[in-house]
Amino acid sequence: MPKHLTKISANFCHNRVALTIVIVGCLISLALVIVHYNAASAEPYPIKGFDVSHHQGQINWKQISPQQYQFVYLKATEGGDFKDTLFQNYWLEARERGMRVGAYHFFRLCREGNIQAQNFIDTVPNKSDALPPVMDLEYDSNCINTFTKEQLLKQIKIMHDRLQAHYGKQPIFYTSKNFYNIILLGEFNNTPIWIREYHDKPDLKDQRGWIFWQQTNQAKISGIHKNVDLNVFYGDEKEWQQFLQENHLQP
Repeated sequence: MPKHLTKISANFCHNRVALTIVIVGCLISLALVIVHYNAASAEPYPIKGFDVSHHQGQINWKQISPQQYQFVYLKATEGGDFKDTLFQNYWLEARERGMRVGAYHFFRLCREGNIQAQNFIDTVPNKSDALPPVMDLEYDSNCINTFTKEQLLKQIKIMHDRLQAHYGKQPIFYTSKNFYNIILLGEFNNTPIWIREYHDKPDLKDQRGWIFWQQTNQAKISGIHKNVDLNVFYGDEKEWQQFLQENHLQP
């Protein structure tokens, strides 16, 4: 290849590399803007909490302030037989720390609601000062086609009703906008919704209200080495105290 062509080719490659760096930099900046937007949009909600499972590993609960994080939810069970290996330790240590603690269950779309309810009941103590139980409802690609929508709603209701009867508190549904719109829209109108939304406001299609909003899964909390899901409660301190009283918890 002639020298002048070699030089032109080298300059072209250099410019392409520079352009690529600029594009990557812009994408990173855009991602940071999105993250900042989420953080800013959650500022009106002063009651904050987080949720964890065994994926977070060992937690130093003494480093976590109950005044900064007013609630925590712990993964207890999944499907009909899985029990989170660190649930019992988390449950005892968080409660000893004086935190408001609740438990959640990852609902398998191909297991019967009665079996899943029993797994949760066998695992989570029935404590009057615990937060309401939560059912994590989201798409499970391994068994999405096991039940029709009507059959799935029936299984969800079976577990919902059993948890409400056993713990004496209205369960909460944790879900994504997608699952809500396709499965839950127009159903379980008295069940509070905990919405997962990282890139937009947590507004639902039918304008239904939400009680918790999981705004990010990349939070950093002292005492926890890995990233954590951060949540806010819909309401101010007065409304939080009312929520606690409705669930038989002392303010």
